[in-house]
Amino acid sequence: MNGTNNLKISVAIPCYNVSKHIEEVINSLPLEISYIIVVNDCSTDSTQAVLEKLALGNSKMHIVVHPSNMGVGGAMISGYKKSLELGADITIKLDGDGQMDTANIQKLINPLISGKADFSKGNRFRDLKALQSMPPVRRIGNLGLSFLIKAASGYWNIFDPTNGFTAIKNETLAEVNFNKLHKRYYFETSMIAELYFCNAVIYDVPMKARYADEVSGLSSTKTLFEFPPKLLVTFLRRILLKYFLFDFNIGSLYLLTGIPIFMYGVIFGLLKFEKYDKLGIGAPTGTVILPTLLIILGFQLLLAGLAFDVNNYPKKRLGM
Repeated sequence: MNGTNNLKISVAIPCYNVSKHIEEVINSLPLEISYIIVVNDCSTDSTQAVLEKLALGNSKMHIVVHPSNMGVGGAMISGYKKSLELGADITIKLDGDGQMDTANIQKLINPLISGKADFSKGNRFRDLKALQSMPPVRRIGNLGLSFLIKAASGYWNIFDPTNGFTAIKNETLAEVNFNKLHKRYYFETSMIAELYFCNAVIYDVPMKARYADEVSGLSSTKTLFEFPPKLLVTFLRRILLKYFLFDFNIGSLYLLTGIPIFMYGVIFGLLKFEKYDKLGIGAPTGTVILPTLLIILGFQLLLAGLAFDVNNYPKKRLGM
């Protein structure tokens, strides 16, 4: 790999029942990788036996075993902590099911090496031809979910946010509050949300979607019914911390004025409509115009706040 002579790069691989794929994944890693951290998340197949066999001939491998299943987030937290302990400079997250093409590792770490970003992630939506290989359900779900995660996390500049092929500078990783990371299917989203509070710059790396015989742990039911409440909490927490505790700026004023004005206009208008509807007479012109103006004004202020937020994602690297 280019530009990595003086860097220690670790690959953290969460493993759960990946005995069919993990050997191929590890053997496909570039020789320049310094540490291979595999976290066996209480697999019930022969994953542990395969890992132990591979470790016999590979001094780079470090095996972490979970006595109970902690989910992909729990496995990655263990992997991240081990990478920090080993003193690596960059940590790559790579799934053990063979879904991710290790040939993209160089592209993934280039933005970190060049200083363009603190965290990079794959984006499967840049290549239309490759996108056709993605199952239609995942394609449609990712489109809608991407927009919601943009709003919740504050990173309006990224897409395909649930992509688990990522790389992060360990100096940035050390700033992340691991206690706030979700231990299961919401992990990638919670990771991005926490990076926002580290002012970390995120860079999208276009890469092809690749699906074989792996089984996704993220079902459509979980996405449809369990993601929205979590995203709402993530959004509200970000707005509260970013605009009212950590800082107070023009975006804060847009929210403080836009929300009450808009809500007052809606409530006032509904109450007056109900009143004059019961009386069976038309409402006075002023009574109609006032709530209309309040709703328009409040909505414009909220749009201004949204525009400010869209342009206010982290752009400055840590330490600068």
